[in-house]
Amino acid sequence: MIIDIILPLSLVFIMFSLGLSLTLNDFKNVAQQPKVFAVGIINQMVLLPLVAFGLITLFGLTSEMAVGLMILACSPGGVTSNILTKLAKGDTALSISYTAVVSIVTVITLPLITGFSIHHFMGAEAPDINVLSLGITMFLITAIPVAIGLLVHHKAENFTASFEPKASKISALLFVIIVIGALSSEWEAFINNVTVLGPSIVTLIVVMLLLGYGSAHLFKMNEAQAVSVAIATGIQNATVGITVGNLILPSSEGLSVLSLPSGVYGILMYLVCLPVVYAYVKLIHTRMKA
Repeated sequence: MIIDIILPLSLVFIMFSLGLSLTLNDFKNVAQQPKVFAVGIINQMVLLPLVAFGLITLFGLTSEMAVGLMILACSPGGVTSNILTKLAKGDTALSISYTAVVSIVTVITLPLITGFSIHHFMGAEAPDINVLSLGITMFLITAIPVAIGLLVHHKAENFTASFEPKASKISALLFVIIVIGALSSEWEAFINNVTVLGPSIVTLIVVMLLLGYGSAHLFKMNEAQAVSVAIATGIQNATVGITVGNLILPSSEGLSVLSLPSGVYGILMYLVCLPVVYAYVKLIHTRMKA
């Protein structure tokens, strides 16, 4: 009962804090740079799920783990990708624009792809899933909080300037609590699958970083835009993945097994993937100076 209430509410606050960091100009940037936006959207909405699907076969993930990885691959980017972009001296405005739009678009795409994945990978063992109901729930706990945060930013700029940094810190703390809860409640399942989940998740992120960067340069974007596209393509919102997994297949104790890939991702992103991103970005800037 506590998990059923605290987890969605935590996601609502995290998405609200994301909305606080947005402005209407972030959406205007999309219209002003259609090519740049299209490449990022195709990477996240099409390439990422396809690559995840291929890695599931390559690494032999079990049915629940396969669905969990697909849920993660369909989740939008989050504040973490925006922060990484800023640290990497990428186009932060572009990164925020991606996050804003994709967070709304995934209200439609995530339920559809998740519904397909459940029936494909779990077959007769697939839990009943109402795609429309899941889409409405996603809209209520992700798109609406983002819209409210955006509205607050627009109507109360002074309040936003003082509260937004605090909200970001609270969101980071909530994220850590959610990840710890996801792993501790299903620790045995985590141990049994970590040797498969770990390599598949790290591979997914590295591949998507490279595809994001390569596709950006293929369409002749500048270096800052390429870094933004790469990070937006490779870094996902683990909190959304954990929450969706628990909504689809609630556990009587703790979080759903479908949430495990997102929980493992939340840990590996900091322990393994962030150093990969750092090395990746450092290499890019070294080449720029050469």
